[in-house]
Amino acid sequence: MKTIKLSPSALNLFLECPLCFWLEKNEGIKRPRGIFPSLPGGMDLAIKKYFDRYRASDQLPPEVRGNVRGKLFPDIRILERWRSWRSTDLCYTDKAVNASLSGALDDCLVDGEFYIPLDYKTRGSDLKENPAVYYQTQLDCYCLMLEASGFKTDGLAYLLYYWPLEVKEQGMVQFKVTPLMIETSTERAKRVVRDAVLLLSSPRPRAAAGCDYCGLVAQRTAEG
Repeated sequence: MKTIKLSPSALNLFLECPLCFWLEKNEGIKRPRGIFPSLPGGMDLAIKKYFDRYRASDQLPPEVRGNVRGKLFPDIRILERWRSWRSTDLCYTDKAVNASLSGALDDCLVDGEFYIPLDYKTRGSDLKENPAVYYQTQLDCYCLMLEASGFKTDGLAYLLYYWPLEVKEQGMVQFKVTPLMIETSTERAKRVVRDAVLLLSSPRPRAAAGCDYCGLVAQRTAEG
């Protein structure tokens, strides 16, 4: 039997809309994608390079020093492997349902014997809502994959938010930087994996009530 391959983003899709997830995995029908802006990707790469400069001297950047637990994961060779979905070996396998979960990780902190996922996020303005609503499953999965790969976790992860404050001379942009600690659960991630696999072996599900993609298809179908 072929192993069902999942990722944190696939599980987020499952939680957003069972039908979109079922169609993508079972029939290869993916949600349409528009033009993806390049700025977030460029910011992500710049932040990684910035943190790596401090990693080389076993330090934390000053804006997060004292605001997060532990120190930066020291092995850049392993981290570079984790950062790419093509090369990552962070993986959790559930043999009972013949599924594997893998994904890329931005960064990691080490606090004694514990490993703490650190994920960079950029946005256009200050936070006004609880980010765990959007990123809880992703962070749960990071901890589960670390645990399954032999790296002990402590039930928490960090989101590191960057958003612009002002543009200065010579094109310099000042950002506000805010680290947010989120409690995680590997057991919750395991349940989501099993629920997702169960859905894939079930008949075609209904769309989520608020799914704009499925709503548009239904509208176009009715009009046609």
